[in-house]
Amino acid sequence: MSLRESLDLIRMVKPEAGTTALDHEIMAERASSLGAAEHKVIAALAALTTTPDDPASLTQARNAVWAYFVQRELIGFRKHNDVIQALSIPPQVLAGLGAIEKR
Repeated sequence: MSLRESLDLIRMVKPEAGTTALDHEIMAERASSLGAAEHKVIAALAALTTTPDDPASLTQARNAVWAYFVQRELIGFRKHNDVIQALSIPPQVLAGLGAIEKR
């Protein structure tokens, strides 16, 4: 039996259950990836506070925050003010989000 046939069979028995399991799995993956991105931000900000004068730490923090914001926007969170405040993201990190440095 193919996947489509099994989904059709599920829909005949309980129509709303056809994609519920798949939707649940997708939401779980989104939450997991968002959590991983947040952990990277926290680690990068901790490294930045340890070595505030290191340009590499600043670049790493900016990249982590930018990736986290992009991940949030992909999920549907458009405003980041609450996260900026909760994670205490410093202004020097926010000032360079999305900037690409010359090599």
